[in-house]
Amino acid sequence: MDAAALTLHDMTAADVDEVAAIESRVQSFPWTRKNFADGLAAGYRGWVVRRMGAMLGFALVMDAPDMAHLLVIGVRPDAQRQGVGERLLRRCIDHCRQAGLPALTLEVRPSNERAIAFYRRHGFAQVGLRRGYYPATQGREDAWIMTLALAADAA
Repeated sequence: MDAAALTLHDMTAADVDEVAAIESRVQSFPWTRKNFADGLAAGYRGWVVRRMGAMLGFALVMDAPDMAHLLVIGVRPDAQRQGVGERLLRRCIDHCRQAGLPALTLEVRPSNERAIAFYRRHGFAQVGLRRGYYPATQGREDAWIMTLALAADAA
């Protein structure tokens, strides 16, 4: 995919249906449309990537006083490994820098090896573990807490 053909926009309430549709395709236990709408209403920052008007992916971040939390990021299956996720993650990192936040943190399933490799390639390191954080088909699954420190990595 020609990365130049990708456009990045702030997520708005008008995007929520498409965002929820992508989320339901890429997650076993997806966020609902209401989760996304509530997040935007609460002031969380989100972005969407489009190509020729079609939404390919999204990310949603919650700011805290000491860091930002990447709550959810998703890319349509047919658009994965084409720079969409990287574009979204870079926007999240740029947002942290612009807001003066020294770190970006997230949770990821240990079973999601592709996502872990993606985050590691972008400088994230595992800093903790949340036991039983995610629902799973049988019981619960732990979450790795991964963080990207930005303080020494000024823009």
